[in-house]
Amino acid sequence: MKRHGTNFAPDDDIFGLAERMRQVLGDFVRAARAQADTPSTARAETLGLLDREGAMSTAALAERRSVKHQSMRLVVAQLKADGLIGQTAAPHDRRSQLVTLTTRGHAALIKDRRARAEWLAAALRNQVTPQEHQTLDAAVSILRRIAMASWCEGSEDN
Repeated sequence: MKRHGTNFAPDDDIFGLAERMRQVLGDFVRAARAQADTPSTARAETLGLLDREGAMSTAALAERRSVKHQSMRLVVAQLKADGLIGQTAAPHDRRSQLVTLTTRGHAALIKDRRARAEWLAAALRNQVTPQEHQTLDAAVSILRRIAMASWCEGSEDN
């Protein structure tokens, strides 16, 4: 597999670790989506964001996903056409529309998450030792702590 990584100084162990983690986490997400046959990143991230944070405008979705408003409008239009999201008038500004997850969208999201979890559970059963399970459990806690700290720092800027 060809890598398009960032060059770093060989003596920078932390940066090297960060780059290896970035690469493997990207590979991991792509493998999970491919093996579980789940939707594109844009669709899945948008549905997941609506599930976690609730209704929001297309502009807010674009900002939260760090994409252009026009790109987000295309994703929203496709999700709406598929019946996975709906739009309602914003209570604070009736001219503005809030994007909401439909019952069908929530069911699709649960199905996709379950498919990825089943793929991962099978991989953990078949390819990982009990000792490695413990290591991965500790790594999950560390990754969550990094993500949450970064998330909180990032939200202060917005």
